[in-house]
Amino acid sequence: MLQVAGLSAHYGRAHILDDVGFTVGAGEVVVLLGRNGAGKSTTMKAVMGLVPPSAGSVRFLDAEVVGQPPFRIARAGLGYVPEERRIFTELTVLENLEVGRQKPREGLAPWTPERLFELFPSLGAMRDRPGGRMSGGEQQMLTIARTLMGNPRLVLLDEPSEGLAPVIIERMAHAIRALKSEGLSILLSEQNLHFARLVSDRAVIIEKGRIRWSGSLAALMDAAEVREQYLSV
Repeated sequence: MLQVAGLSAHYGRAHILDDVGFTVGAGEVVVLLGRNGAGKSTTMKAVMGLVPPSAGSVRFLDAEVVGQPPFRIARAGLGYVPEERRIFTELTVLENLEVGRQKPREGLAPWTPERLFELFPSLGAMRDRPGGRMSGGEQQMLTIARTLMGNPRLVLLDEPSEGLAPVIIERMAHAIRALKSEGLSILLSEQNLHFARLVSDRAVIIEKGRIRWSGSLAALMDAAEVREQYLSV
């Protein structure tokens, strides 16, 4: 579904990503793990075309997307949920969802507001509420739902559990598992190892812009020295 190879990126003269590479398979949840500032969000933005890579390849559905503008990458079926959420605070839940609507894609059941309200019941109870009058957890759910209205084949989720209460994190994990059961592929950026364990198949650890380890979540939980070296605070 997604193949990233030799990806490098700079902010001015600062070398942020260096030879990053990983894959995401169909119906798979892969998590990018690392401390704050490790390069997780920049990797997401480079894949989405928001940060132009200085080198490397990003192939989505076997088509090269490096050099494409973000809107074309989104139209190809790659969804992006930014860390900052960026909902339209003056628009209602339903209006926010309409902003993200794209045409159905072959082989995928199209997302509709009613289907999304089944996935996120709390949104269904506030469909006419402005986004600015929602809690942080509700806004995070709305951001994911709005992205799903684009009927993506793969979704990039940047730090979805950040700042959320434990009960909301559990709901978010349930929603991600439900999306996986629908066949959706997900690339997740996280610092919360507990959340990653709830939803992910494989982990890729990034530190100072380089891949340091990759493998299954089970293997990572057996590798205490790896967790201590790269994930401990």
